Amino acid sequence: MKIIVDAMGGDNSIEATVNGSIEAVRESDLEIVLIGKKDLIEKELNKSNYDGDRIEVIHTEEVITNNDSPTLAIRRKKDSSMVVGFNKLNEGYGEAFISTGNTGSLLAGGLFLIKRIKGIDRAAISSLYPTRNGMTLLLDMGANVDCKPEYLKQFAIMGSTYSEKVLGISSPTVGLVNVGTEKEKGNMLVKESYELLSNSDINFYGNIEARDIPEGIVDVMVCDGFVGNVILKLTEGIANLFFSTLKEEFTKKASSKFAALMLKPQLKSFKERFDYREYGGAPLLGIKKPVIKAHGSSDAFAIKNAIKQAKIFTEKRVIDKIEENINKY
Repeated sequence: MKIIVDAMGGDNSIEATVNGSIEAVRESDLEIVLIGKKDLIEKELNKSNYDGDRIEVIHTEEVITNNDSPTLAIRRKKDSSMVVGFNKLNEGYGEAFISTGNTGSLLAGGLFLIKRIKGIDRAAISSLYPTRNGMTLLLDMGANVDCKPEYLKQFAIMGSTYSEKVLGISSPTVGLVNVGTEKEKGNMLVKESYELLSNSDINFYGNIEARDIPEGIVDVMVCDGFVGNVILKLTEGIANLFFSTLKEEFTKKASSKFAALMLKPQLKSFKERFDYREYGGAPLLGIKKPVIKAHGSSDAFAIKNAIKQAKIFTEKRVIDKIEENINKY
C-alpha cells in the first residue's frame, strides 16, 4: 500500500513529517510518497537510516499557507504540495492522502479535486474528542456552519461507519448535540434531525448536552459545523488553562515540586489519555478517497499514527461502506 504525505504543512516543519514517515515504514510494509520541496525533504531523509526503496519524493515549488484563501489556493497553486498530493491520489498513485496543512484548503481540495461520494450532500470534518471513556468521534468540526437535517443524518451515518470500521467499535452509539436531552428541546434543525435519526437504522442514543460530552456517553457526536467548532475551540482553551495552571501550582515552592516529582508517573498517564497524537489525525468524511487531516502541530509520533490510521481506513474499505450505508439508512 502506498500513502501520499504532504511534507510542507504543519507547525513543526518538514522534520516531523519526514521522521514520522520513516518510523511508519520501519514498522509496516507501507510505501510513502513525500510531496514538497525535494532538497529540504532529502536533507531530513539523509539524517536517518531508512529503506530508500519505500520512500519516494515528488518535488513541488509552492506551499499553501494558513494565510491563503482556501478555495483560491487550490485553484491557483497548482504546484503546491497539497494540490499535487490530491491529484496523485485522484490518479490512483496512492491509496490515501495525509496533510497537516490548512484545513480549509484541505476541505476545498477534497471537494473540488476528489469530489463527494454519491448520495452525500456535504463532506464533514471530524475530530477525535478525548473523554472519560476514551475517544469519541465529533462531526462536523466547521466545514458546514449552516446545515439541514439531512446533512446531520449523513454525518451520523459516516461517523458511525468510520467508528465501526477504523476504531473497532461494534454498533457505535450516535448522540445529537443539543441544549437538553428531551426530544422537544432545541432549534428547528435539531428537532427535525432528531426525528430523522430516530426513524433510521442508526444506533441513535438521543440528545446529549454539553456537560455530557466529556463523559463519553456516546461513540459519535453529531452537530452542525458552527456548534462543533465552538466545542473544539472551547475544549482546547480549557485544556490549556488546566495544564498551565497545574504547572504553575506544582512549581510554586519546593514542597509542591517534590509532590509533582512523586506524582510524575500518574501525571504522565493522565496526559497520555488526552493525547491526540495516539490517533494521529481525523478523516475528512464524505469524499471518494481516504484523506486524513493531521494536527498542524503534529510531531513524528503523530504523523506515524496518522499514516497507520490511513492504512486502516483504506484496508477496511470505509468509503465503500459509507456508500452502502447511505442507501441502506
